[in-house]
Amino acid sequence: MRAAELYYEENKTQDEIGSILRLTRWKVGRLLAQARVDGFVRIEIVHPQARRLAMERQLKEATGLKDAIVVSAAGASGDEELQSRAAQAAADYLSNLRPAPTTLGVSWGRTLHDVATHLSQGWAHGVDVVQVNGGVSLSTRTGTAAATAFTIAQKASGAATLLPSPAILERLETKRAIESDRVVSAVLATAARASAYLYGAGQADGNSALVDSGYLTAAQVSELVRRGAVGDVVGRYIDASGNIVDPELDARTVGIGLEQLRLADTAVAVISGGSKHAVARAIVSSGLCTVLVTDEHTARAITD
Repeated sequence: MRAAELYYEENKTQDEIGSILRLTRWKVGRLLAQARVDGFVRIEIVHPQARRLAMERQLKEATGLKDAIVVSAAGASGDEELQSRAAQAAADYLSNLRPAPTTLGVSWGRTLHDVATHLSQGWAHGVDVVQVNGGVSLSTRTGTAAATAFTIAQKASGAATLLPSPAILERLETKRAIESDRVVSAVLATAARASAYLYGAGQADGNSALVDSGYLTAAQVSELVRRGAVGDVVGRYIDASGNIVDPELDARTVGIGLEQLRLADTAVAVISGGSKHAVARAIVSSGLCTVLVTDEHTARAITD
């Protein structure tokens, strides 16, 4: 302990510590190494872009995920900062994905808007982007679906294919009519064939992007929670087992289904923040993603 205090707190060299404790430099080195092994000394990287590699390995082993990216929560002031860190990590992961997807299916919302913002110009070349769920909304505070898809595609020198439909329709007949439209059906077919997917998840409360965008009221979401909802995936509310909570509401929702995510070779979910622990657990445990980008608190909530 004294060797560790001298080295880490008083900035003494190993030679100086050896003189003070009347030990060889090599013995001092072994003592310092043993202090770390025994847990008396812990070294933490607190840069906002630092990753928790040990936790990533643990998360993959515990869940069977193909890959996991876990960002540090050290020094984060709240969920908004954790979301920004996760979005940056997702942008980095996407930029390094090999082979790069030929067609990337994307959802929309605050998290995906942040990922699009963090992506560097030229993150890939010739990647086409297709919107996988409806996103024409009454509000732009969450970052529009069209802008998100266009930004990701433009930065990869690709084309963006947009889904010209609201996320949720009031009447089933209207939804069926929209999906039968030649243009809409072609977009949905392209989305179903995407070589990779990138999406976020919404929390089941009044702060949901679906509430913010005018599709649902806070009272409607509260009723979904009463029925077991833990959050939404591509606009579809699921319970803790990854099952659809309200089949009638789901039938009025425009976009790819959950099974298309489960069957995908690469489905990257970007989820962070305390309000999304429950939906993150549901997504991972029910096989809705192959890759998870998250923060260390959410990762721990999944594995504990």
